[in-house]
Amino acid sequence: MKQAMINMLTMQNSMNTRVHEEWSRQNFEWYRAIWIECGELIEHYGYKWWKKQTPDLPQVQLEVIDIWHFGLSALFTDGKTIDELAHEICEQLADHEPTGEGVREATEALALHTLQTKGFSPTRFWDLMLASELNFDSLYTSYVGKNVLNFFRQDHGYQDGSYIKNWSGREDNEHLVEVMDSLDHSDEQFADAVYKALQDRYEELAVRD
Repeated sequence: MKQAMINMLTMQNSMNTRVHEEWSRQNFEWYRAIWIECGELIEHYGYKWWKKQTPDLPQVQLEVIDIWHFGLSALFTDGKTIDELAHEICEQLADHEPTGEGVREATEALALHTLQTKGFSPTRFWDLMLASELNFDSLYTSYVGKNVLNFFRQDHGYQDGSYIKNWSGREDNEHLVEVMDSLDHSDEQFADAVYKALQDRYEELAVRD
């Protein structure tokens, strides 16, 4: 697990550096992005007791991955190295007893902690991950996929507004799910394969439209 944590923290640092070279010194409000993503997750899961709603679990899981991106970013504090951060996360999770909460309750617990501390709790996130029917392996695979999508967005004009997020009437997140399902997750070149598949779809669907 520690090596996977190191890999993800390294990828997150690379992504954030792509956006701003001195990102770790900018005091970005990662906590705000986290609780807003929590709200979006609940929208996908459903909360309206006055009407029929069916949870969109794949989209819920994508929101969980988005939260993990922002959560990892929020942990880069006090000048700690990536190895030190990975060790701390693994220690916290090793001692954690999952609460067994449902998706709504686990999401609210994470959002509440985030707003109260303006920080990120790996253990509360773990409860949400499990409630969303993800395990660590699927978290890792999905994280790699979404990280690739984030790089893809940056490469295709996300910051200057020229990137097309809806491809043939569907968000790029939805295309990412399909792309990942069609690839071998154990392939050493998995990340590169995801990027190429996104590139092919983007050129065929988004740019053509």
